[in-house]
Amino acid sequence: MGIWSYSKICLVQSGLLRDVVVHYKKCLLRLYYSASSALLLEDHVFDCSPEVVSVNNEVEELQVPGKRFEFCGNPWLIPLVVRVFKSLNWDIAREIRFNMAVKMYGFDHSMYAFRIIIHIFAMAGMQMEAHALLRDIVCYYREVKTDMFELLLYLLDSPEHVHRSADVFNVLIKVFASNSMLENGIDVFVQAKKIGLEPNIMSCNFLLKCLVEANRGEFVRSLFEDMKNSGPSPNVYTYTIMMSFYCNGYCGRDVDVGQANNLLEDMESGGKNPSVVTYSTYIGGLCRVGCVELALDFIRKLCFRNQPINSFCYNAIIYGFCQKGEPYEALKVLEEMKHCGISPDVHSYSILIDGFCKEGDCEKGINLIDEMILNDMRPSLVTYTSLFHGLCESGLADVSLNLFRNLADDGYEYDLAAYNVLLKGFCLQGDMDSAMELFEEMFSNSLIPTANSFNRLIHGFCKMGLLDKALELFKIMLQSGVSPNIFTCNVIADGYCKAGHLEEALKLINGMHEFGIFPNSYTYNGIMKRLCMQSYSGKAWELLPQMIKKNILHNVHCNILMNGFAEQSKPKKALMLYARMLKLGFTRTTITHTILINIFNQRCKMYEAYSLFKDMIAKGLIPDTISYTSVIAGFCRVRDMKKAWALYTEMLRRGYSPNVVTYTCLIDGFCHLHRMDMANLLIDEMKRREINPDVVTYTALISGYKRLGDIDRAHELFAEMKSKGIVPDDAAYSALGEDNGTTTYN
Repeated sequence: MGIWSYSKICLVQSGLLRDVVVHYKKCLLRLYYSASSALLLEDHVFDCSPEVVSVNNEVEELQVPGKRFEFCGNPWLIPLVVRVFKSLNWDIAREIRFNMAVKMYGFDHSMYAFRIIIHIFAMAGMQMEAHALLRDIVCYYREVKTDMFELLLYLLDSPEHVHRSADVFNVLIKVFASNSMLENGIDVFVQAKKIGLEPNIMSCNFLLKCLVEANRGEFVRSLFEDMKNSGPSPNVYTYTIMMSFYCNGYCGRDVDVGQANNLLEDMESGGKNPSVVTYSTYIGGLCRVGCVELALDFIRKLCFRNQPINSFCYNAIIYGFCQKGEPYEALKVLEEMKHCGISPDVHSYSILIDGFCKEGDCEKGINLIDEMILNDMRPSLVTYTSLFHGLCESGLADVSLNLFRNLADDGYEYDLAAYNVLLKGFCLQGDMDSAMELFEEMFSNSLIPTANSFNRLIHGFCKMGLLDKALELFKIMLQSGVSPNIFTCNVIADGYCKAGHLEEALKLINGMHEFGIFPNSYTYNGIMKRLCMQSYSGKAWELLPQMIKKNILHNVHCNILMNGFAEQSKPKKALMLYARMLKLGFTRTTITHTILINIFNQRCKMYEAYSLFKDMIAKGLIPDTISYTSVIAGFCRVRDMKKAWALYTEMLRRGYSPNVVTYTCLIDGFCHLHRMDMANLLIDEMKRREINPDVVTYTALISGYKRLGDIDRAHELFAEMKSKGIVPDDAAYSALGEDNGTTTYN
């Protein structure tokens, strides 16, 4: 048979094609390759994901051009079409890819031939084969950056018999939807309706599901309303998809219980019975917004009406009560679940065990595990991990580890989550030796700890002052391919600072970008505190420009540096920094004002100090115990006890609790004025408030009585101080008039 004869056969009307295909199907006179075999032969087809194409929502009327194809002079694809037509063989259809056909025979001829093949497969019910071919064409359109909306014109069977393209349009909707080209999928739906075609409910449901998963709320609602108004009529699965949309609340969208209620009412009025999935989704939505009691009432009504419910419905309520911190209410739901004939599953018990363990009731968690085993239900490792977490939080990491070891005898395989929980438990208890044993065991079992586990170990060693151990772990972390985060670097930088290695800390901070990490405001806290503690406030000052450049300078850093200048008796530097803070627009805090008050206190400028205190209150800042104590201390220093006492009574009236420093300042002030009666009154007040005097308090009293010449009372207080376990310092001995010498204190 010549090529021209093949051409004549291929140009036969589509109606005849349909009749012949149906005849072949009925007589089973074809070699039919299943959809699964098509996929096996075409592995790459569903791996290619064309990018989402933007679309104008205002779709024009579909205009079918009069002349759609210009054929090449040598139509070598026609024999391929005929062979596919005769055999419906997927292998033959894949002899040439669409992009190669375009290169060899031109776009028009290739599209014409592939359109016929796609229609053949679609009419034969071979949707996966049609899907794969359409996917090839869509990928080609993406590669050559052709308008995807023009594809509909080429896929129509004919202007007079557009209904024959219904099956192809249904497949095309799925192709677009499965590749996140949702606007194109919607366009197929709209254009199909404009030319009198109604997509089937399965294609529409698939498109709707993909829109929900992409959180395209504007399209979800409009598509659903269009289906309700003009078809295809939504079925139970459609309503369930919409129920998931309103009840799951993902991607930052709130759960809309009102719309979920409307869906149930629509189903009831439309005579559609919700499925168990519909009900469980609705119940889950109620629990997510905290309406757990309402969800429980709803499930009781369902049970009374013999409606379909399962363990998922009850599990959502059990989880809801546990999230509210009410595991015993959740336990009641479990018992009610049993009475309704629904058997709890492993998930039901796991939720409960996790709930009890989070509330610290690990004993109840163990009892529930025993109940599971008694009912021939094997707890999962996730179930046990919840118990491990609860035991570790209760300080029983050793008990948790013993249970963990016993699981191996029962056939459980250790996993990363269980190891990480135990490792965290030992780190919290400060048992770094046991934590390191687990760490090494994880590696021997080919399990790499997570970044959080590395961080806990590094933090634990830094806290104990074992910087070398922490740095060794940091090296292992990098060698294992676990990326450090900002917490890792901040902990190590802080460890360097506490060990006095300031240069190493700065080197780490400046090299953090190599790990793709950038310093935050906390990163510089430790180094600035350490520089100020070591009287290197000038070096801390030099860090400010780079912090400003990185936009991480915070008023906390300025306060640290201001306080450093104040403690080093550099008030001018502190005030200059304060002026810079105001210029940079930093908010003045209570701490800022307190530091400034202390600066003026040290210089006995109480007018300025008290003015700042009043200014702080006038600006709406709330003074605290420290700020009150600072002003009181200043007035005590200048012996203005009237003002100091007035502030003390104001402090009590406002509900602030004085601390030992507050009382000591007042006692010292009154002792200098020989008002031992007031000093003793304050001592009695301290006893009532259960505030213990410290060595400075006793020194002030001893000095007061020494000035009055009451040496015996001074010695009594000195002995009392030692009897309470307070070790006298040089100032206490000096107040008593004795030389400390080389005396050793018990």
